[in-house]
Amino acid sequence: MRFTLSDPARMGAYAVELVSLAPDVIVTSSRPTTTAVQEQTRTIPIVFTAGGDPVTNGVVQNITHPEGNTTWFTNTFDSLSGKWLELLKEAAPHITRVALVFHPQTVNVGYFRSIEAAAPLLGVQAIKTPVRDPLELVRAIDAFAAEPNGGLLVVPVLPEDSYQMLHRVAAERRLPAIHSNRPRVADGGLMSYGTDIPDVYRRAAGYVDRILRGTKVSELPVQAPTKFELVVNLKTAKAIGLTIPEGFLLRADELIE
Repeated sequence: MRFTLSDPARMGAYAVELVSLAPDVIVTSSRPTTTAVQEQTRTIPIVFTAGGDPVTNGVVQNITHPEGNTTWFTNTFDSLSGKWLELLKEAAPHITRVALVFHPQTVNVGYFRSIEAAAPLLGVQAIKTPVRDPLELVRAIDAFAAEPNGGLLVVPVLPEDSYQMLHRVAAERRLPAIHSNRPRVADGGLMSYGTDIPDVYRRAAGYVDRILRGTKVSELPVQAPTKFELVVNLKTAKAIGLTIPEGFLLRADELIE
């Protein structure tokens, strides 16, 4: 098992290392890591467990009968990003400006299309805010927070060492933020809407088992997410002085207190 912490340099190095071990199958958890492994092997089966639309991202061309050595359990899709913006606006109706916080080397640019389509309908200005490390993140959010009525939409994925800093700065600046998965909310983020991640890995394990028993990748169609969850951290909401509408909270799958 290797953890890249969303660091592009580690992705390439670990891809080389893992392929050199000649495993029977490799499981990856993001589009950049999948691409890094694909660059090293076209024969070892790869089961990918995240990263948006696999066709748009160029990982596969045929979702029913994946060509090459990669099949996919996607944890999201490009149009879901518009839903993130909608939910953020619903939870914090006062916001009129949203910083789209992303890492330029690991972002799926397909997310921006749905966000930019939804923004004018919601009366929100969406501002692309690229960040490469925690220091750049702090500077960017501080500059964004200089004007009122702001919120943050964290576009997957940032380097792991950026999230705690983001939570801290968002709390200090009283900026409501939405993430794409529950762990970010458990760590201190305000809210998330995304796939039930454990369910994705359970389903992917079934594909790994079938590959080890001789099934070809081309016989394992790409799978879309089937479970989504809305999670809200009430402690974070209180810390930033945000009163979330009761109707919104009633729809949440989990409230963290």
